[in-house]
Amino acid sequence: MKDSVISVREKIAYALGDAAAGGITWKIMSIAFPLFFTNVFGLTFADAAALMLIARLFDVVTDPIMGSLADRTQSKWGTYRPWLIFGAIPFGLIFALLLYTPDFGPTGKRVYAYVLYLLMMAVYTAVNVPYGSLLGVMTADDNEKNQFSSYRMVGAYAMGFITLLSFPYLQKMVGGTDAHQYAVLGSIFGIIAAVMTLVCGIMTKERLKPVRAEKYSFRQFADLFKNKPWIYLTLIGLCTNFFNGFRYAVAGYMISYCLGGDVTVGGLIINYTVLMAFGEVTCMIFGGVSPKFTKWVGSKHMAFVWAAVICVVFSVVFFFIPMNPRYIWLMVAVVILTSVGVGLYSPLLWSMYADVADFATEKFGTSSTGLIFSSGTMAQKLGGAISGSLIALLLGLAGARMIPDDFGNMSIDPASVTDSVRTMVWALFSLIPAVIAIVMGWLAYKFPLKK
Repeated sequence: MKDSVISVREKIAYALGDAAAGGITWKIMSIAFPLFFTNVFGLTFADAAALMLIARLFDVVTDPIMGSLADRTQSKWGTYRPWLIFGAIPFGLIFALLLYTPDFGPTGKRVYAYVLYLLMMAVYTAVNVPYGSLLGVMTADDNEKNQFSSYRMVGAYAMGFITLLSFPYLQKMVGGTDAHQYAVLGSIFGIIAAVMTLVCGIMTKERLKPVRAEKYSFRQFADLFKNKPWIYLTLIGLCTNFFNGFRYAVAGYMISYCLGGDVTVGGLIINYTVLMAFGEVTCMIFGGVSPKFTKWVGSKHMAFVWAAVICVVFSVVFFFIPMNPRYIWLMVAVVILTSVGVGLYSPLLWSMYADVADFATEKFGTSSTGLIFSSGTMAQKLGGAISGSLIALLLGLAGARMIPDDFGNMSIDPASVTDSVRTMVWALFSLIPAVIAIVMGWLAYKFPLKK
């Protein structure tokens, strides 16, 4: 297949899918939800930890089922695209409802949060698993796969940058209570995510026809565990999401507890979303550079190794920056340098999933593209769930306590934020991700497919 067959327009349309899922919904769910559920919605640390863990462990079951179901879909829109086209509106709507705080008592709020979070995970799976699987049927050309994957990451990080940078300013513009602000912004971002997902489904093409299994069978699931490259890549995917999950989920607590709240430099408000937005734009730039970096290094797995090394080095450096707002620009600089590594490895991950899907088709005779790509989203959710839950639990173990405010909502007792709590927060943003990146780099080095 010639490179000229596939237009830049289609690559941009494909990028919109992850701009919606990764750049809006997942970004807000990763960075804002731990703080939202405890400080705005009113759940306890234990409730918030259990909510995120149970809901996303639910995806360990639903993601592979969704992947297998998507592989067997046949329609005039193709195999994977109909899930984006018809899932777009529920995707945006449920996300908006999840950021709404109902006027219920503690039990009612807990039920509402669990139901909506489970629904959000289900619809995210129904849209994002087929979206990732599209990469396996849009082209057979390995270079084009790398290009599509690079566009995807640039789209996700560009939209993530816009989302995170604009969030505090939009909150200020909306005004009112924190609950009102989140509800309005949930509606705005939900509509944008729905439109982007719909455009992605309509404007992309499926050029390859999957070699379908004759009937539904658990053999496809069993074959996964005979697929050595899949096992390695699933573990790598878990590591990437642990690495990002800890950093994004703890960023809000870090600004609040370690730096004493938002830092204002001139007219710029640097809160947790803005801090991470600097990383997003860096990831966007180096996500675009990733295909050329891979060619220069010589293989995807070694490019991944070097990206992991960058993440390790600068995560460790961050730990030794003093917890003082005067060093905010040094913190920003180190976040940017860490994000160079994240930007380089992010497109490689999804391109390597396509390689694993091709390997599986050759080895077992039938296509399991959706099933294999579902493990990518499963790793994303499991990594986010465990990291988010561990943050809540570790902060509690470090001494943070929850108390009711004047409205009966639960928030952190400022008196419980001791040096041990601050050190825990700082380590969750730096040292713990560094250890995870070491494991990630080792797994990438051992990855069996040496493309």
